[in-house]
Amino acid sequence: AVVSTQSGHYGRGKKAREAIIETELVFAYAKVNRLADLEEFISSPNIAQVQQVGERCYEEQLYEAARILFNNVSNYARLASTLVHLGEFQAAVDSARKANSTKTWKEVCFACVEAKEFRMAQMCGLHIVVHADELEELINFYQSRGHFQELIQMLEAALGLERAHMGMFTELAILYSKYNPDKMREHLELFWSRVNIPKVLRAAEQAHLWPELVFLYDKYEEYDNAIQTMMTHPTQCWKEALFKDIITKVANIELYYKALTFYLEFKPLLLNDLLLVLTPRLDHTKAVTFFQKAGELALVLPYVKSVQSHNNKVINEALNNIYIDHEDYDSLRESIDNYNNFDNIALAIRLEKHELIEFRRIAAYLFKMNNRWEQAVKLCKKDLLFKDAMEYAADSRNSKISEELMAWFLENKNYECFAAGTFVMYDMLRPDVILELAWKHNIMDFAMPYLIQSLKEYTQKVDKLEVSDETRTKEAETNNQQPLVLGEQLMITAGPGMMAPGPMPGMYGMQQVNPMYNGGGAGYMGAM
Repeated sequence: AVVSTQSGHYGRGKKAREAIIETELVFAYAKVNRLADLEEFISSPNIAQVQQVGERCYEEQLYEAARILFNNVSNYARLASTLVHLGEFQAAVDSARKANSTKTWKEVCFACVEAKEFRMAQMCGLHIVVHADELEELINFYQSRGHFQELIQMLEAALGLERAHMGMFTELAILYSKYNPDKMREHLELFWSRVNIPKVLRAAEQAHLWPELVFLYDKYEEYDNAIQTMMTHPTQCWKEALFKDIITKVANIELYYKALTFYLEFKPLLLNDLLLVLTPRLDHTKAVTFFQKAGELALVLPYVKSVQSHNNKVINEALNNIYIDHEDYDSLRESIDNYNNFDNIALAIRLEKHELIEFRRIAAYLFKMNNRWEQAVKLCKKDLLFKDAMEYAADSRNSKISEELMAWFLENKNYECFAAGTFVMYDMLRPDVILELAWKHNIMDFAMPYLIQSLKEYTQKVDKLEVSDETRTKEAETNNQQPLVLGEQLMITAGPGMMAPGPMPGMYGMQQVNPMYNGGGAGYMGAM
């Protein structure tokens, strides 16, 4: 038993010594560059530590020997590293594919980049970028060496991968913003939903890519920032349709008025189109006041007209002022008739001294609307507006105003208007006054139609009174002939316990007899 145990120890020791010897022999072959002998030895049965020798060769830069050794033990990761040092990049990529390790892919990729073997680097990079944690290191490596376009090409190729993730789309957008801004808009339009918008927003702002920035703000629903960006950089990113679409979505109402200021300065001829879009959301009083202060109210006349239906005092007065400035008396009259919410008297006083007669005529009309009949008639007389004067006097229902107007006509020897006035103001005139005026001025012919009509009316009134008087007289006589006593008795109704009265004695030629009637209800009931 002791001999057997000693033989076992001797065998293991011998085997260990042989392994060390063979290992050193392999390294010696590598050291003296006897690669054929090395390859033949490790291909035959042996107990050498090939992996260990391969690492030693790699550390001592014996890469040819290391390649043979690593290939023998199928250590593809180390083989790929060795092949990189040998400059055999295609073989290194093939080994990295067999190793299928991210670390190996990175090593080979970086080596290919350093060697400017970008096609091989891209093949490796496609296996790296699908890992979000490794993406930043890869991008930094490329950028630090100035290989921007190659990096962009690699990421573009990676977008079609099944494992493509948000980081890839985001980083490519950022790279576009830095190195190829012309392609950024197309990229965002295709993949805006797959990028990290806040991160890309910062990159676009730093690169001063304002159109892309507005696009991202719109997609990220930051409408206020989008509008402010367009107003800050209009020559680069303002578009009419986009601006009008986004302005209706902003949360800050003050941006409406900033937009109006912007349009006044940048696109004044399109201001009414913007106002048409904002009409449902604007405070029209504030908007009109804003344009009044800016002195540009006439520029937005279509807008002011479109909102006048609200019958707002500020709007009405602003629009009336525009009509006055433009000497558009027809539109002013129409506005006054349809929208009455304004300071009537102030406008009338203003128009009273206007140089155009049509506006003074409107002033008289306003006085008439506010029951200031004397002022209205006086203003019409001053401008010789005879028809208006007669109509206003008639509408006043005031005989004094009408008769004073008739006297004024005669003072100015305007006999035709006197005759017309007797027709227009017929109800307000007293025949004796008209007759006196006509007689004094010896124009009885002009007053005669009125006098004939008045005489006819008075005659008809007298005739009607006579007929009415005759009718009342006949009715009175008929009432006097009716028997009053009978009428009174017939109006008495029989109460409870009372007998209805019979015919009066002497009626119908008979003497009434009622032996049962005892002068009261009790006697009657007793007889019953």
